[in-house]
Amino acid sequence: MADFDTIYELEDEEDERVVSEEHLPRYCPEPVVMRGAGHITVFGLSNRFDTEFPSVLTGKVAPEEFKTSVSRVNACLKKNLPVNVKWLLCGCLCCCCTVGCSLWPVICLNKRTRRSIQKLLEWENNRLYHKLGLHWKLSKRKCESSNMMEYVVLIEFLPKYPIFRPD
Repeated sequence: MADFDTIYELEDEEDERVVSEEHLPRYCPEPVVMRGAGHITVFGLSNRFDTEFPSVLTGKVAPEEFKTSVSRVNACLKKNLPVNVKWLLCGCLCCCCTVGCSLWPVICLNKRTRRSIQKLLEWENNRLYHKLGLHWKLSKRKCESSNMMEYVVLIEFLPKYPIFRPD
């Protein structure tokens, strides 16, 4: 019963306020979405991306650097996707005899292609884009025209942190 009259000092409220101010959401523009522009799509991955420079990136990155990066991604797709298509056709022809197991090589090759593109984009980010405040990544999105999923390249803007703010 003696605890009713005791007064405790709460110093944690000030610390919580400081922490919550640090974790305030920073303003970042909407990410740029680069959809596949090719004619062939295997499991949501298009065979090429458009090298047209988006106007949103003006002043952030040089058009030549952008085109070079997209060309590297397209070269990776050009190298890997024809093999995936051949295995897909072979898998579809043999699907009835193998009870669907003939499609496993296509799934594994498609996963390998996605990982090689993700590694390439991570290399590009470390080499150039993180220094410019951008982050490229391969992301799965729902198609606008149907319920199917597709892989797109997202170019996100990294938030700028106030370096002149006192501790």
